[in-house]
Order: sequence, then C-alpha cells, then structure tokens
Amino acid sequence: MLRYIIKRILIAIPLIFFVSVAVFIIIRLPPGDFFDQYKIKLAETGTHVDERVLDQMRKEYGLDQPGTVQYFIWISNIVTRGDFGFSFEYNQPVANLIWERLFLTILINLFVILLIWLIAIPVGVYSATHKYSAIDYMLNLIAFLGTGIPSFVLAMILMWVAYTYFNADVGGLFSREYISAPWSLAKFVDLLKHAWVAVIVLGVGGTAGLIRTMRANMLDELPKPYVDTARSKGLHEFAVVTKYPLRVALNPFISGIGYVFPQLISGAQVTAVVLNLPTTGPLLLQALLSQDMYLAGGFILILSIFGIIGTLVSDILLAIVDPRIRYN
Repeated sequence: MLRYIIKRILIAIPLIFFVSVAVFIIIRLPPGDFFDQYKIKLAETGTHVDERVLDQMRKEYGLDQPGTVQYFIWISNIVTRGDFGFSFEYNQPVANLIWERLFLTILINLFVILLIWLIAIPVGVYSATHKYSAIDYMLNLIAFLGTGIPSFVLAMILMWVAYTYFNADVGGLFSREYISAPWSLAKFVDLLKHAWVAVIVLGVGGTAGLIRTMRANMLDELPKPYVDTARSKGLHEFAVVTKYPLRVALNPFISGIGYVFPQLISGAQVTAVVLNLPTTGPLLLQALLSQDMYLAGGFILILSIFGIIGTLVSDILLAIVDPRIRYN
C-alpha cells in the first residue's frame, strides 16, 4: 500500500511542473496582452494613449522579457514566496484577490457536494432496489429533468420564487450590512439565509447525474453471484445491499473526487454571475476576458493543482476501498 502511494506521489510532482508550463503557455496564447486591451477600451471612450507609455508599463511589469524568462520569474515567485503576480485589471496582488474569494467558494461548494452525496447515494440505491416500480420511474424522470435544466435558468426561477413568495433577497451571499463586516455568528447565519438558492442550483445537476450513476452501478452489481451467496447465508436484505454491492458501486463517487477538488475552486461561473456570488468564478471569467494574465494564470494553476491532488486522493481512497486497484 505504501509503495502504491509513493508511486502516485512521484507521478504527481513532475505532472504539476508540466501543468504549470502548459498554463503559462495557454495564458499567453491570445494575441496582444492586457495593455493592448486597455488601449482598445480607452479608444472606445475617445481617449488615446501614447504607445511609448504602454511600452514603459510593459517594461515595468516584465512583459517585455522573453516568455521563458517570464515563466521562471512567475513560477519561482509562486514557489518561494506564494506571489502569483500582479493583477493589472484590479491593480493589486493576485494572491489578495484569490484568497479573498477562495474561502467563500470552497464553503459553498462543500455544502453543494454534501447535498449531492446525501441525496444521490440513498436515492440511487432505492431506485435500483425497486427497479421498474412507479417510484423508480418518477425518480428517473426527476433525474432527467435535473440533468437537462440549465443551472442559470433554475437560478433565475428560484430567485423569482424567493422574492415573490418569501420576500427574500437572495442575490449575493450577504446582506449589505454584513458584506464588509468581520466574521461572526450573525454573519454566518446571514450567509445561510442567502446561500440556499446557490446550493440548490449548483447541486441539482450533480445530484441528478449521480443518481443515474448510482442506480446503474447498483443494477450491475445486484444480479452477481456474490449477492445471491450473501442472501443464501441468511443476511438481512439491507445488510446484503449496503455491505457488498453498495461498496463496489461507490467506486465512481470516490474516483470523482478528482473532479470535485477543482470544482471547489471554480464553481459554476455563469450561475455565480446570475446570482451575483462573490466567488472565484466571475473573477476568473473577467480575468480571461481582459487578458489579465497573472490573475487568470493563478486561477488556472490552482485549479490544475487541485485536480492533480484530487486524483491522488481518489487513487489512494480507491486502493483502500477496493484492494484490487493497488496491484494494478
């Protein structure tokens, strides 16, 4: 087991390096840079900037250096000082912008993931053990609808319902008086009052998809001989289902942790914009649109690293749950 874990860690370390190179190349792919976009924006307002001024600003931020030099400066600052660079759009260090929204993003998505797993696992198991019943058909219909409804449409519907019938302002994550206030019990309660719409919207699609996954996996496992053997030994049906086929059917949930980790950071950008959530999604979207390369690169690098860490964690957990995997 220890050998398996060390092997996976040794694979992850160089992968992070190659990912950082790929991220830097990607953020430099669009033609021009932030200052070219800045010049265009000013031109739209009738303001013209001397090209020499822009060249001086590029020199000041090191954008006149070759790409390899820019990369090594960027990655060395991240590794040694946790400095992700400077955001041209917001005129402040990238680290300040990232960590400012990171906590709220992770908190909301943890609520979402908890909601998904608490609903999807038992509902999927029930649907599989009551195959082709009226309740099974109803649950499948709900799952298909949940998968098909765009999250931003559902967000607008729930906001309208909350405002019309409950007189609740659910835009954003805090009331005005708590936006800049320090954390307290009252601020956390206010967060819960506003976050329920976001949690439901972000959780519907994932819940519907995992219900279908759990049902399909359970239907694959239930007819197998080892389940009949467990029944023949006199085990209660609940014990038969939960001790054997459920354990195997959970493998996709565990392997999906690799996707869950980056989801904790990114969230759903469009939904976050619709709900006016102060999370990392809208900030990343704006950074990409304005070619704010260090802000976009910092976000994408963190997403990539979280994906690698998530895959590592899921590999280790799968090896613990299913011993066959560690020998592959």
